[in-house]
Amino acid sequence: MGGVTRTPTNLTQGSATKGGIGESTLRPDGTLKVTGEFAYSSDMWHEDMLWGYTLRSPHAHAEIRSIDTSAALAQAGVHAVLTYDDLPTEVKNYGLEIQDTPVLAHGRVRHHGEPVAIVAADHPETARRAAEKIRVDYAPLPVVHDEATATAEDAPLLHPGRDDHHAGHVPHPNVVHRQPIVRGDVEAARARADVIVSGEYEVGMQDQAFLGPESGLAVPAEDGGVDLYVATQWLHSDLRQIAPVLGLPEEKVRMTLSGVGGAFGGREDLSMQIHGCLLALRTGKPVKIVYNRFESFFGHVHRHPAKLWYEHGATRDGRITHMKCRIVLDGGAYASASPAVVGNASSLSVGPYVIDDVEIEAVALYTNNPPCGAMRGFGAVQACFAYESQMDKLAAELGMDAVELRRLNAMSQGTIMPTGQEVDSPAPVAELLRRVKALPLPPEKQWESGDTAGTSVDVRALPGGLSNTTHGEGVVRGVGYAVGIKNVGFSEGFDDYSTARVRLSVVGGEPVAMVHTAMAEVGQGGVTVHAQIARTELGVTHVTIHPADTRVGSAGSTSASRQTYVTGGAVKHTCEAVREKVLELGRAKLGTYHPAWATAELLLEGGKVVTDGGEVLAGIADVLEDEVVDIELEWRHRPTEAFDLRTGQGQGHVQYSFAAHRAVVEVDTELGLVKVIELACAQDVGKALNPQSVVGQIQGGTTQGLGLAVMEEIVVDTDGKVRNPSFTDYLIPTILDTPTIPVDVLELADPNAPYGLRGMGEAPTLSSTPAVVSAIRAATGLALRRVPVRPEHLTGT
Repeated sequence: MGGVTRTPTNLTQGSATKGGIGESTLRPDGTLKVTGEFAYSSDMWHEDMLWGYTLRSPHAHAEIRSIDTSAALAQAGVHAVLTYDDLPTEVKNYGLEIQDTPVLAHGRVRHHGEPVAIVAADHPETARRAAEKIRVDYAPLPVVHDEATATAEDAPLLHPGRDDHHAGHVPHPNVVHRQPIVRGDVEAARARADVIVSGEYEVGMQDQAFLGPESGLAVPAEDGGVDLYVATQWLHSDLRQIAPVLGLPEEKVRMTLSGVGGAFGGREDLSMQIHGCLLALRTGKPVKIVYNRFESFFGHVHRHPAKLWYEHGATRDGRITHMKCRIVLDGGAYASASPAVVGNASSLSVGPYVIDDVEIEAVALYTNNPPCGAMRGFGAVQACFAYESQMDKLAAELGMDAVELRRLNAMSQGTIMPTGQEVDSPAPVAELLRRVKALPLPPEKQWESGDTAGTSVDVRALPGGLSNTTHGEGVVRGVGYAVGIKNVGFSEGFDDYSTARVRLSVVGGEPVAMVHTAMAEVGQGGVTVHAQIARTELGVTHVTIHPADTRVGSAGSTSASRQTYVTGGAVKHTCEAVREKVLELGRAKLGTYHPAWATAELLLEGGKVVTDGGEVLAGIADVLEDEVVDIELEWRHRPTEAFDLRTGQGQGHVQYSFAAHRAVVEVDTELGLVKVIELACAQDVGKALNPQSVVGQIQGGTTQGLGLAVMEEIVVDTDGKVRNPSFTDYLIPTILDTPTIPVDVLELADPNAPYGLRGMGEAPTLSSTPAVVSAIRAATGLALRRVPVRPEHLTGT
């Protein structure tokens, strides 16, 4: 996937114990996953379990006149059929921020694939066939599918009587949330501009396309509660939404994380969790639900499709004078994370540039399209495609090099964001651009190789590949650049904290640490990093990671590039408290043996208590003997605040991350086929706690951005119907589509973050998309204002 270079930080580590931070330690789940032995949630089994299945709406918007479940209930092997009327409590809705999503549809359905009824049977095929026998009388209603139909005077209201805290600040009830940002004097700045460019851009609906579909096992308990084993991103958020619907106190809904086959935001919202628990409690038997791929496309939220209008002005020497933009995000039928996506899109809409005078508006709509919510880089991805397209357009109008225009206007530490917030940690935007541009370009015409008979062609390296559409005729190379800015962590006043429990004991004469958090390991490598932190802070070799569950305090969501920062921070904080307790015990038991106990800075390293000069005072096992140190603590980063709903001003984000890309593509201009040859990335990660994992995250995010650029889109007709809910028709990059991805990792420590680290999993997803499109523009001369770019966009057919 390409090479990697690293610029080391000057931040010191807390311990020299092998396997600590800064090392590329092996993942504990790595071998199991590549050999197929890892247990995912879909692999769970209980000897007397039933299978659950969901009946979904074939309509995007329709009144439900009646539901007849009698034929389904009469089928042999069926144990339960539940509809909205069978829900056990008055709480029948759920939601991440706004509780507007019904557990099962009531009165009407609002999107294609909405759950209407659930079935439990002794075999998955029995459950599916029983669901097909449920008779639902639908009366189709007008479909709201875009801004015009959503905000028309006679538009049907998708959620009449809204009473959430955003409702008073939107222009129409079918607008979920609106966030303006106004700073400076745009009209005065516009008058100073020598050049003004504007453009309209569009981003299609992208799916997270994780490999493991939604699944879980609900087991009823003797105390009247339920144990749920599930693949999710946020155990405690699920718990908060599930328990009220079941009518149970939270302590009786015990949740354990099962093996997660990827997430990327698609598991932040509930899918089968409540349904599985309802069926288990109704039948008194364990119930397993596993979506097939078709169901999975309907069972989780997607990336918001967006329409964006931008205007930039600049002086003749390339200084940007002002920016105006309007961003319209399609949130689909339910709110999900749309308010937060709007906040990100608006506050990051200028990109990593210094622009003092701005007028920004971002809105999210309610429509009858599939619900949209969290997906890697949410809100910032859509904005980045638009503002980077504008940078290319502005550079062309000025006759400037596009990279130099970006570097000239690049933000740095101390820059004031349009929200009024100062960037108070390194922001090496110009340096990242310099680095990625300085990387050597791949050789031209790599498909040619000389031989004794002349020149042969390897069609695998050409657009079209083994389809043998060309031998190089009509193939043109293009190079493009882009850079992006992404916030890290939860923002806008959200109480972003995590909890860690650390237990240090002696096992077999050796000190052993156990780390217990509720962090969802979804493939990002948190279980590896937590062990590295514990080794570093406690100076022990043996570290066990306890399975994540709700028996420990919340770790928040595995999203927003926050887990290493926040849960890693909680593990570090708790380990420090454990370390101090061990030293306190040592002073009480052994302090009389050596005066250094009272006078020196004592450390734990390699299972020993040592002075700051390296003198060994005792073994940790000798200090502990039969005692156990067991501490659970919460840890929070610096507080943020909500953006003002009129001006957009506020200290909304805790940290920013930056990545820059250079794309090299080859385009068959006759057939409109694209081959991405290389997608180089330079990114500042603050501190690479596990360098190999960092590079993997950057390459993975880069590949996801490539997918959005040239192939990935959920196609939804104006009637709200999804047309391609399968991997046959929804295309994602395979290894044959993935280019070489050289990575240049910069480490400039953030003084406010644990170890100086910077959340980095999302940033490469932003700039990779516009870099690929910029390269295609360079090859073809076409404007290309929409992603994904399709062959017909390049050939005019």
